[in-house]
Amino acid sequence: MTQPAADAGNPTPGNPTPGNPTPGSPGARRPPARPAAEADTPPGTEAGVSPGTAAGAGPAAALLSEPGAAPAADSAPASGRRIPGPVWAALAIVYVVWGSTYLGIRVAVETMPPFLSAGARFVVAGLLLAAIVAWRQGPSALRATRAQLVSAAVVGLLLLLGGNGLVVLAETAVPSGLAALLVAVVPAWVVVLRRVSGERPGTGAYGGVLLGLAGLAVLTLPGLSGDVRLWGVLTVIAGTVMWSVGSFSSSRIPMPANPFAASAYEMVAGGVGCLLVGLGRGEQRGFVLAEVSGRSWTALAYLVVFGSLVAFTAYAWLLHSAPLSLVATYAYVNPVVAVLLGALILGERLTWPIVVGGAVVVAGVCLIVSTERRR
Repeated sequence: MTQPAADAGNPTPGNPTPGNPTPGSPGARRPPARPAAEADTPPGTEAGVSPGTAAGAGPAAALLSEPGAAPAADSAPASGRRIPGPVWAALAIVYVVWGSTYLGIRVAVETMPPFLSAGARFVVAGLLLAAIVAWRQGPSALRATRAQLVSAAVVGLLLLLGGNGLVVLAETAVPSGLAALLVAVVPAWVVVLRRVSGERPGTGAYGGVLLGLAGLAVLTLPGLSGDVRLWGVLTVIAGTVMWSVGSFSSSRIPMPANPFAASAYEMVAGGVGCLLVGLGRGEQRGFVLAEVSGRSWTALAYLVVFGSLVAFTAYAWLLHSAPLSLVATYAYVNPVVAVLLGALILGERLTWPIVVGGAVVVAGVCLIVSTERRR
């Protein structure tokens, strides 16, 4: 599973990084302020990106820009202008890659323990991201105070252990498409958290929350009817709440100034947390590396490289180079992509609760996003 206007646009648990985010989802990436890790993430994302991201450059520019460069004066296309090709390319990456992370997770856990595989994914992705930041922007870009490191670790644990880790665990029992649709309700939880904290979301946002919860109720039916394991459905819902709390908190506590460094710290902290939980659950017992299938290894590599690094960089660049209302559309495109891929590649059944409940959830997310972008 963004904040105010962005509260609707965070990566999600399935998409870890930008620190998940979000109008939306928890399976690789979170909303405004600063990108935090996923992402798969994805079930927050903050408005900040690396200094020096220029509008016409391209998705990699956000991470590969030099430390001293100043942001372009006109970094987001005006509402009446034609949207440039690089923006559509970056959107396509976020749409397809983050939508596919749920499929990747499902394939990875076929022969890999859930928390251990998630932990390995995030630790590797976090270390790679930190190395790239140090290489391109200098070691000073990784500097952070103790308070900032603690905050990044807390957010990383909420997003990646509590949010994404629970989704990974649940996908051992529920279809990837259903998991993605359940995760899509994250923006509704974010609106609830904002209201509890004293903010006043628009009337449309409350309508979106009601639609999202109604869709959530319909999506729970497969678990109640025995078509899927109920504990898996409830585990995804718990993950969406954890992801929402992490996304909501990320812009309200001291975080590292460099958003990419923050995401790296979050991924490492969340990954270590997943590894410890996996060991605590005894996932290492009876696990033999030689028995892991080639497709599970491929899925894990895909989640690290594309779900946590490529899509994250594209998302961070979009936050700086495109209207937030356009970027936030990933929140209701990702679940559709996930459902289609699950049906086409894994043969997952599209039952009426999944179709109807998913449509209601996506409608609720659309209402929340459209309300926020008018504020």
